[in-house]
Amino acid sequence: MLVIKRNHTVEPFNWDKLEQSLIKAFHACNEPVDDEIIDQIVDDMCFQNIVSAQQIQNQVENALMMNDYGEVAKTFIIYRYKEDEKQAIIAKKKFIKDYARAINAATGSKVDSNANVTEKNVATLNAELFKADTIKLNRARLVDKIRELYGEDLAKEYIRQLESHELYKHDETSIMPYCVAITMYPFLLNGLQDLGGLSAKPKNLDSFCGIFINLCFAVSSQFAGALATGEFLMYFDYFARKEWGDDYYKYPDANCQMRFETDTTIEGAQLNSINSAKLTETRTIEKVIEQKFQQIVYSMNQPAAARGFQSIFWNISYFDKNYFDGMFGEFYFPDGTQPKWDSLNWLQKKFMKWFNKERTKTILTFPVETMALLTDGQDVVDKEYADFTAEMYAEGHSFFTYMSDSVDSLSSCCRLRNEVTENQFSYSLGAGGIATGSKSVMTLNINRLVQNAVRNGYDMLDYLRENVRKVHKYQTAFNELLKEFYEEGLLPVYKAGFISLDKQYLTIGINGVVEAAEYLGIDISDNPTYKEFMQSILSSISEENKKARTKELMFNTEFVPAESLGVKHAKWDKESGYIVPRECYNSYFYKVEDTTLNVLDKFKLHGGDYVKYLDGGSALHMNLEEHLTKDQYRNLLKVAAVNGTNYFTFNIPNTICNECGHIDKRYLHECPSCGSKNIDYATRVIGYLKRVSNFSEARQREANKRYYYKG
Repeated sequence: MLVIKRNHTVEPFNWDKLEQSLIKAFHACNEPVDDEIIDQIVDDMCFQNIVSAQQIQNQVENALMMNDYGEVAKTFIIYRYKEDEKQAIIAKKKFIKDYARAINAATGSKVDSNANVTEKNVATLNAELFKADTIKLNRARLVDKIRELYGEDLAKEYIRQLESHELYKHDETSIMPYCVAITMYPFLLNGLQDLGGLSAKPKNLDSFCGIFINLCFAVSSQFAGALATGEFLMYFDYFARKEWGDDYYKYPDANCQMRFETDTTIEGAQLNSINSAKLTETRTIEKVIEQKFQQIVYSMNQPAAARGFQSIFWNISYFDKNYFDGMFGEFYFPDGTQPKWDSLNWLQKKFMKWFNKERTKTILTFPVETMALLTDGQDVVDKEYADFTAEMYAEGHSFFTYMSDSVDSLSSCCRLRNEVTENQFSYSLGAGGIATGSKSVMTLNINRLVQNAVRNGYDMLDYLRENVRKVHKYQTAFNELLKEFYEEGLLPVYKAGFISLDKQYLTIGINGVVEAAEYLGIDISDNPTYKEFMQSILSSISEENKKARTKELMFNTEFVPAESLGVKHAKWDKESGYIVPRECYNSYFYKVEDTTLNVLDKFKLHGGDYVKYLDGGSALHMNLEEHLTKDQYRNLLKVAAVNGTNYFTFNIPNTICNECGHIDKRYLHECPSCGSKNIDYATRVIGYLKRVSNFSEARQREANKRYYYKG
């Protein structure tokens, strides 16, 4: 028999250790004990081939009670508690040493490592140190709620599925909902006051930028994942027009006055100490806008102690003319005016070009940008924006593109897709706006489930549907916990109107589906057998999601990024004796290391035939060794439109010189500035652009196996 230790290692069970623990408990109660009694206790325990340490201890206590050794059971429980406490302290001390010695923060993290944590310091150590305890607390809260709603059996089944790694609950280290795309409209009405902040509504561009930064920090502090502000540039443009007039974009080189502003009065000696030349400076409109961009972007990328020394997971959207009209054609600002496409069009392009250039100075992870383009099934409808998108890719910019044949959905947060029409994608006052997201993600390990079905002679799809229905109940229980928080005033971002609980999804995550297909002997390519397998898996989940939907409960399905989970699933499944083809489970429809697939193949494998049931999103990261031309990228946009590939990016490693700091958007083997070969690369671990040296060790090995297509 094998036992799963608390550190998740698997070892042969030590019977002698169990016997000695029982003997100590009997002696402590002055109870006589012999081999016959011990054998009887052991006989009354129910063992499986593989169990957790927790399950064994529970079995011991139950067996003692069954044999009328109540006092011995109490003593064993006390001993177990003290031993657990002792071992917990030992484990934490060891973790501190291991974390301090780890090559980076991602490798040092043992629980829910995140690519956004790049610095290894006492703040990140402190955030990591108590994750295991927080998981126990949050798991207990959810189990209690499942028990209350559905009974003891399902509560036990939830624990069993977690411990057997059939199911994974994301962000168990947090008691907060997952990720959110907010409408910024309440921000225009009351600033941060409804969130407990002091700032009133913004009145000009200066106050907008400052208060917006504070808004993002305030909102993100109430969510475990990403924050999307799809209206950011539209609101920026609104205040720019208030500052300089509706036609400001026509005169970017015009001079304007920059005023020294402070929240406190500058008096006497303070005033004399300030260089008067700094109080007023002449700047062009374009320069002022760039300074505001810089203020916001660098503030957002600053790691914050309140998030375990992480920066805000900030996402923004760009829209072509058709998407803009569909999303905001009926939108009105509080003063009765409407957005202006001409000025927003200029501002969007300005921000993209500025941000692309800024990334030659430092690796800025956020915002994660998504270009929303409307298609007609053959090409992008707005040819101007299709050309501009291709131009930005050709200039080396790293961003995502979301393509849809109707303005009924939007993607953000590195892939998360949300329906618009069905979700009443607007602010409740009728002002229009973006308000959606995911409250919770629970991911099914498809490889393990498929192998379980085959081994036990179950119908694979029936077995999958059964598990999805269980997850719906688990997610419903989690939703009830959030509702309690809401009623108790612990989620002011909802009360303030930035988002509504019933506008966020409960997400069913998918991981290990490619590996499951490999286990069944299916060739991983665009072929009828593979397509049928994928559609059968994903459609089964989608159908169950639709059945379970209510007015306040919406479920969707996402190919999760699995930044750390892909590695965990492979490790856990291998330890448990399952067939595991690679060290990290895929987050794509193809094998990441496959050298036989070309660019067109991968667009097909992430096309409509494969992603149509993934209403929660998936992402194609097209790994290329070198940048393509504008015309080549433009043709690939047509390929995406024809194939129905709705969310993708082109991933070309950027070269970073560790000696002189030069950043080059090409994939090079030495620094073109100083000639040094001491270089690092920036690429996407999954969603976020990061130095490869900041990936976990397992993810670095996976990154080295990625095939980068040579044009």
